[in-house]
Amino acid sequence: MSSIGRASTLIAAGTLVSRLTGFLRSVVLVAAVGSVGSRAADAFTIANQLPNNLYAIISTGLLTAVVVPQIVQAAAHADGGRAFISKLFTLGTVALVATTAIGTIAAPLLVQLYASQFTPDQLALATAFAYWCIPQLLFYGLYALLGEILNARRVYGPFTWAPIANNVISIAGFGVFIVIFGGPVTEVADWTPTMIALLAGTATLGIVVQAAVLMVFWVRAGLHLRPDFAWRGVGLRNIGRLAGWTFLMVVVGQVAGIVQSQIMSVVSGDAPAATVAANAWLLYMLPFSVFVLSIGTPYFTQLSEHAAAGRDEEVRADIARSIRLLGLFMVISTAVLAAAAVPASRIFTTTADYAVDASWVLLAFLVGLIPQTVLFIIGRVFYAYNDTRTPFFFTLVQASIVIITAGLALNLPIAFVTAGIALGQSLAVCVQLALATWFLRRRLSRIGIRRWMPSLALFAAAAVPAGLVGWGVYLLSGAESSWMLENQFTGALGSALIGIVALAVYVGILALLRVPELTAGWQTIRRIISRR
Repeated sequence: MSSIGRASTLIAAGTLVSRLTGFLRSVVLVAAVGSVGSRAADAFTIANQLPNNLYAIISTGLLTAVVVPQIVQAAAHADGGRAFISKLFTLGTVALVATTAIGTIAAPLLVQLYASQFTPDQLALATAFAYWCIPQLLFYGLYALLGEILNARRVYGPFTWAPIANNVISIAGFGVFIVIFGGPVTEVADWTPTMIALLAGTATLGIVVQAAVLMVFWVRAGLHLRPDFAWRGVGLRNIGRLAGWTFLMVVVGQVAGIVQSQIMSVVSGDAPAATVAANAWLLYMLPFSVFVLSIGTPYFTQLSEHAAAGRDEEVRADIARSIRLLGLFMVISTAVLAAAAVPASRIFTTTADYAVDASWVLLAFLVGLIPQTVLFIIGRVFYAYNDTRTPFFFTLVQASIVIITAGLALNLPIAFVTAGIALGQSLAVCVQLALATWFLRRRLSRIGIRRWMPSLALFAAAAVPAGLVGWGVYLLSGAESSWMLENQFTGALGSALIGIVALAVYVGILALLRVPELTAGWQTIRRIISRR
């Protein structure tokens, strides 16, 4: 098995277990605070997403764009890059501590920034949650920094498996909350300081343990770090140049996210809002995490090595291979989630009617799943060449479209406002991908579109009838009066049934067409099962 294959298998297996336990965590959380129409749930979601937003900045922004390529290049130093990594880790930790302190002090302002349309009592509850949740910033950041350093040294497993510990702790803590206080507790007036501390404190404790788990694996990576405040020589000027564009890109993205959050706060308590969007995004991210991150993360390290060596043709080959393999999984994943949108949404809602309302948000997100997959690879090619300037410009266009469409969503019926926001985001990703592809073709002359686009079209031709058959299973079961919508367990069971049927049709069609990627995909699945 190739090193890429082994790494992808390890990451996929860990991500799958992590996502499944993450689903269970969200199910227990819904049982504790509710979902659609719960002002308490939206208050917690906003507060708990504040540190998540910074984590997204760190993991997909500065670290992925800047740190991994720099560590790969530093590996050529006489000491294998250890001095560079020590300086970088010290610098990152200092920055994280400062950011966490400032964020905690500014908790009331941050809550206002994201949800000013909450009622006064709901704002007060969200702020109380935020004081407990914002310290997660430090540990999310350390987790991301430690994990990306390990990834750059080709030690992929710990970064993927550590979140499982977080999920287990959260499930236990939320379960204790339900035992003591019952649930779901949806009314803001019913919350006491003890309830707030138990729920939000549990969420933060899970992140602390998640970061601590990575420390156990540092010896295996050959890393012997020490605090090093002599930052001269760490390449701050070069890192600053690269990170400067990334920072601007992140600011633009956060502005768009703030607009979305503010508009969803308008309908909180009356229609699907922040909590529903977060749970729909969790479903959206399941195939993205299991396949895109597991296959794409090792490829990014390889891309960085090929780009640093000036081997452009090998970079083009990496692009084509990764997109074809990812496309095989992501196209059918889109079809399955679309067919099972209602029962899948039932997993995170308390009634069948709420599941129907929430399913529109999931369907809207799914429009962008395949474009987001291709964009993941295309964007990281720019990062592999230490180019963070170009991604800023096509992200600026994307964020502008997100903001405009979020504003337009307010004109929709209240039940579809959040779905409209999600659809606008998906359409923006499509435009972003078109621009990113155009910019990359200008840089590399050609990027082998003819080597992967026909494969995606073929996968789509097989996935459409497969998805329709899966949807037929849902209709035959009774649709909105189906047994699949009786409770959260039957929602999961029904989604699995739809997925199995649709997948069987998809594989059968591809086998008849003798699609070569099917063999590679099957080998990947076997490795994941074996590793699991």
